[in-house]
Amino acid sequence: MALVCAAIIGGFALLDGSGIGTRTGGLAFGEPWPSRAQDRAEDHDQDSARERAQDRARDRTRDGVQDPTRDRANDRTRIGTAEQSASDSAWTATWAAAPAGPEPGAPFGRPGRTIRNVVHTSIGGTSVRVTLSNLYSSAGLLIGHASVAVRDGEGAAAVPGTMRRLTFARQPAVTVPPHGQIISDPVELPVPYDGDLLVTLHTPAPGGPVTYHPMAFQTSYLARGDRTEDLDGDAYTEPTGSWRYVTAVDVLNRESPGTVVTFGDSITDGDGSRPDTNRRWPDTLAARLRDQHIGVVNAAISGNQVLGDQSWRGCGESGLARFRRDVLGRAGVRAVVIDLGVNDILRGGERDPARITAGLRDLTRQAHARGIRVVGATLLPFGAHGGYDDATEAVREQVNEEIRSGGIFDEVVDFDQVLSDPYAPDRIRPVYDSGDGLHPSDAGYLAMGRHFDLTSLEGKVPAEL
Repeated sequence: MALVCAAIIGGFALLDGSGIGTRTGGLAFGEPWPSRAQDRAEDHDQDSARERAQDRARDRTRDGVQDPTRDRANDRTRIGTAEQSASDSAWTATWAAAPAGPEPGAPFGRPGRTIRNVVHTSIGGTSVRVTLSNLYSSAGLLIGHASVAVRDGEGAAAVPGTMRRLTFARQPAVTVPPHGQIISDPVELPVPYDGDLLVTLHTPAPGGPVTYHPMAFQTSYLARGDRTEDLDGDAYTEPTGSWRYVTAVDVLNRESPGTVVTFGDSITDGDGSRPDTNRRWPDTLAARLRDQHIGVVNAAISGNQVLGDQSWRGCGESGLARFRRDVLGRAGVRAVVIDLGVNDILRGGERDPARITAGLRDLTRQAHARGIRVVGATLLPFGAHGGYDDATEAVREQVNEEIRSGGIFDEVVDFDQVLSDPYAPDRIRPVYDSGDGLHPSDAGYLAMGRHFDLTSLEGKVPAEL
C-alpha cells in the first residue's frame, strides 16, 4: 500500500503578465514572487538547508575549482569519481538534452577531435557546471580537456574574457565510466539569460560509440586536434546538427525557484522549426517564465515513445525507462510537462489506448513520488500524415479523451485544440503545419507556447512514498 507523506512539496507560485488562465494555487495575484528557499520554508525548513548547501558550495569553490578536501560527505559520487549530486538544491538546470542513442558511424567515438557544443540558456547565473554522458558506450570515455564560454555572435567564437577551463575533482582530464555520466566542478562565470554557451571537449583517444542527441536544431562544431580553449572559431570548420556527450548545464541563481522540464518527442524537440532560432514551444515557454527566474529545459527526443525502446535508432529509451534520469535527475526540477504518445501509435503500432494512458499515469506516479507537479498535453492531430488511418485516429482520440478527463495528470494543456483545423479536426491547421502533416511550423510552436497556462504549473502535490 502506498503511503502519502504528510509534507506537501513542489510546484511554483506564478504570475503571468498575459493574464491567461485561472489560478489553481500558490500566492495571490500581486504578491511577490518567491525564491525557492521561501517556497520550501514550510517543508521541514528546507530553505535553511539550501542556504547551508550554497555556503558549502562557495566554501569549496576557489578560483572556480572545487576543493575536494572540504565537506566530502556532501559530494555524493554516484557514477565516476567526480560526479556530484545533480539534485543539489543550490543548483538550477538552465539547459538540457536527453541522450538519444549511439551515434551511427562513430563506433570508437571522435578520437583526436574537439567538439564545441552550442547550447542556449533559459536563465543565467553566477556559476556553472556541466554534465557529460557516456550512456551508450561500454568503454570508458576519456575527456582530455574541457571548457565552457559565452558564445560571441553566431559562429564558434567565444566572448573574450569568458573562457573557463572545466575540471573534474580538480583534474583537467577525466574518464567517464561506461554507461555513466559525470558532473564537472563548478566554475565561476556570469552566465547570461537567453544566451548561448559553448561547451567544448577534446577526446584524444578512441573509446566507444558517441552518446548523442541528433535532432538539436542548433548548429554545433567540430575541429581537429585540441582546440578546446580557442577563443576564435577558425579551427571549427565542420558544422554539425547534433549535440555530443553534453546532457545538462546547471547554474547557481539565488533568485530561481527551480526548473520546468518538458518531456516529449519530436514535437517538443522542435522538428519543423527553423534551426538556430530557438523557436520550439519550450523556448516560448522559457521566454514567458524568464522574468521569474524559472529555468526551462528540454528533455524531448524525436521519435520517442511512452512504451517502446527506440535507442537503437537514435530515438531514446522508452519514456518510462528514461524519466528518472532525464526528468527527476535534473537540478531544481519542480514541474514537468509531458507531451508523449503519438509515436506509440504511429511507430510502435499500439492500438490499445489503455496501454498508452497507463504508461502516462506511471510517469505521473514517478513524478509525484518526488513531489513534482505534472502537466500533460493532448496529442496533436496527424490526419495529413502518412501514418493516418481510421484505427490510428481512434486511438489518438481515445487517449485525448482520457487526458482531458483529468484522470492522468495534475493539469492539462490542450495542444490538440489549439492547433487542429476547425474544419478538419483530424488535421493541423495549414498555417500551423510545417508541411508534413505531423509537426508544427514556427507559427504552430509559437501558438503552443503562448497558449500554455502558466498557472497550471502552480500548486503542490503530495510526495508519495
